[in-house]
This record gives sequence, C-alpha cells and structure tokens, in this order.
Amino acid sequence: MTFAKEESGGDTGGDPAVEDAHDPYVPSRRRIERERHRRSRARRATAIAALSTLVTAVVLYLVVVNAPGWPRTKETFFDAQYAREAFPKVLEGLWLNVRLLLVCGVAVLVLGMLIAVARTLRGPVFFPLRALAAAYSDFFRGLPLIINLMIVVLGVPALRLQGITVDPVLLGGTALTLTYSAYVAEVFRAGIESVHPSQRAAARSLGLSNRQALRYVVLPQAVRRQVPPLLNDLVSLQKDTGLVSIGGAVDAVRAADIIVGRSLNYTPYIVAGLVFVALTIPMTRFTDWVTARMDRRRAQGGTI
Repeated sequence: MTFAKEESGGDTGGDPAVEDAHDPYVPSRRRIERERHRRSRARRATAIAALSTLVTAVVLYLVVVNAPGWPRTKETFFDAQYAREAFPKVLEGLWLNVRLLLVCGVAVLVLGMLIAVARTLRGPVFFPLRALAAAYSDFFRGLPLIINLMIVVLGVPALRLQGITVDPVLLGGTALTLTYSAYVAEVFRAGIESVHPSQRAAARSLGLSNRQALRYVVLPQAVRRQVPPLLNDLVSLQKDTGLVSIGGAVDAVRAADIIVGRSLNYTPYIVAGLVFVALTIPMTRFTDWVTARMDRRRAQGGTI
C-alpha cells in the first residue's frame, strides 16, 4: 500500500477510504507472469488438440478412400441424388418421431414415477403393490425392446379385441412407454432412496404426514438429483422412436426404407441416421451442461 501511495505522488493522511479511492489494484509481477504462462499453455494445448484431430481425420480419410471397395460403397451409401430425394421425405417422417418423443416422454415420466413410489412404499399392507411394481420393472427391463414392439404392434391386433386400436403409431408408442417406464422407475427409485432418512424424519417432526413428506420433501430432492440420467433416458427414447417403423408407421426410418426398397440404394438410411444425430446432439449437450452445473454446485456445497 505504501509503494502504491508513493507512486501516486501524494499523502492520503492515513485515511484508508482515500487510499482505496485513489489507488486501484495493480497485480504483482508474479501474478502477471503466472497468467501469461497459463494462457500460453492453453494456446499450446488447443493447437496440439487441433493438430492431432486434423492428422486423425486425414488418416481415416485416406484409409477409407483407398479401400478396395470404396468406389462401390460410395455409390451405394453416399449418392448425392438419392440424398436430395430422401431428405424432405425423411424430415416429414421425423415429425412423427418428434411427436412420439413428446407424448411418450411425458407418459414415461408419469408412469415411471408411480412405479418408483409404489416400490418405496413402507408397511406390510403395501407388499402386493411393491411386488407388482418390482415384477413390472424386472420384466420390461429384461425384455428386449424390439421383441416388446413386435408383441404389442403385431400381437394386439391379432386378438381382434373390440375398442382396441390397431394404429401402429399408438401401439408402438405404448410399447416404448412400457419399456422405458421400467428404466425410468429405477432412476426415480434410486433418487428417492438417496435422500437421507433424516429428511423424512424432520418432515414428520414438523407435522407432515408420510404422503406430504414424500410429496414436498423427498420427491423434489430425488427428482433434482436424477435430472442427468433422466435426460439420458430421453435421448435414448428419441433414438428408439425409429423402431415403430416395424409396424408400418411412416416415420423417418420408414420413409428412408421406402426409397431404399424402390432404388436398392442405401443412401436414404445415411440421411435418416444423420437427421437423428442432428436431433440428438443438442439434447446430449444440454444433458452434459446440466450434469456439469450440478457437479459444480455439489463441489461448492450448494443445494443439489
């Protein structure tokens, strides 16, 4: 402080307020050098990463284009004419996938929450409900999704039940909901069980009933902790909506399949795959951002 005061050319009379007002903070030489070194390391790391990425991309490109079957593969999978033909039709079918994601996502979250709550109910009177919820989760997590879709989409119409829809979109969405609700239920259950029992005990000591403690104390903390894995499940659901095409629903995959069946060229599949990737990447990056944000708050001791 004395050194800064002498450089400013005047005596402040020992008043700290005057000194703070007239003497701005000047970083030390050591700190300036440390910041310069840190920036230099960051630039060097960025340059090395960019160079290694470029070298890897060039090597992969040379390996692929010099493969013996590359000309035939390029003609079959990367034909620009068929890509232009398939793109608008694939986008039109993608709208069905988006609607399935929105509707099934809500249904999966609601059903998964109900199953998780049923599995965490206490008391012997709720044993049948807990057993049914556990059997549901075990069965649909063990059953492959493609088999579940075939059973529901192809088996339900074969029963010829009155009042039961035969729409492959509704049946496919039902199969997706049945499978993914089992996975989401386990995510919710893990979140509920991760809440310390003292939270429930404190809520009961304040006069809340078991239901109120679950609703206002346990579930908000459980859901907040499980947001990243829930978002990952929704990303997987978004990709698996393309499986409803096995029942004849014209989504993005089925639209590509129609063109492939007519032209015997597989470029539309590549187009459909890239469209799904473009739709998935923003959701994946959002999931990563939420996860990193929660990790920072946890490291700082904030509320999770």
